[in-house]
Amino acid sequence: MAKTRLPTSREARAAYREIEEGVDRLTRSIREIRMGLRQAERKIEKDARMRVRALRRDARTQLALLQARQREASRRLGRLAAAAGDSWREVSGAADAALVDARKVATAVLARFQKALRG
Repeated sequence: MAKTRLPTSREARAAYREIEEGVDRLTRSIREIRMGLRQAERKIEKDARMRVRALRRDARTQLALLQARQREASRRLGRLAAAAGDSWREVSGAADAALVDARKVATAVLARFQKALRG
């Protein structure tokens, strides 16, 4: 491999050194950009993990709330059925009201989680 021959005049050598220094600065800049990108990636990943943990906690809480409402609706239905005897219209109306309330809560919870996933 042939050795690179340096320019012979003083001005040419100075220009060559300036170009080399520019290349070195560019190399350092690229290295700094890569390090910054890695740091940003790690921060984004950390934030995402924290957000997922918070969403999971919230989901467990909301799910427990919905399950409690489901159990309450079942108990209410049983009490109404026992108290109503043959008056199933009353039982049906009360059950429908309880289910509508539970569906509203479930829909609101689902909308919150979908919104959280989108943005």
